[in-house]
Amino acid sequence: QVQLVESGGGLVQAGGSLRLSCAASGSILSMNTMGWYRQAPGKQRELVASIAGAGSTNYADSVKGRFIISRDNIKNTVYLQMNNLKPEDTAVYYCNADLVVISGTLRQLRETYWGKGTLVTVSS
Repeated sequence: QVQLVESGGGLVQAGGSLRLSCAASGSILSMNTMGWYRQAPGKQRELVASIAGAGSTNYADSVKGRFIISRDNIKNTVYLQMNNLKPEDTAVYYCNADLVVISGTLRQLRETYWGKGTLVTVSS
């Protein structure tokens, strides 16, 4: 069974930093694009940053220059370094991964997985 487990959320003052981690586990053959999304209360879930298998990155305009996404393919982990945090960054942050996995019937499947989320609260 494939799982994505996020960690690193918490409460921080404006201007502070946090580093989120998302570890993928299970019968994973390869990881394609991985990303971080967030959902603030009363708002839709939005893409924060993504990183392709080859390492190219994409960021939401609101976080460019402040957040850095990276990945460790050996550890099956994606990170989000968040600097100069603002109150408007407060949200539940979700990890997303496009993975090739081995099913219970030993078939190769390409599927998208989500973590359960980690709360980031930025106080003013």
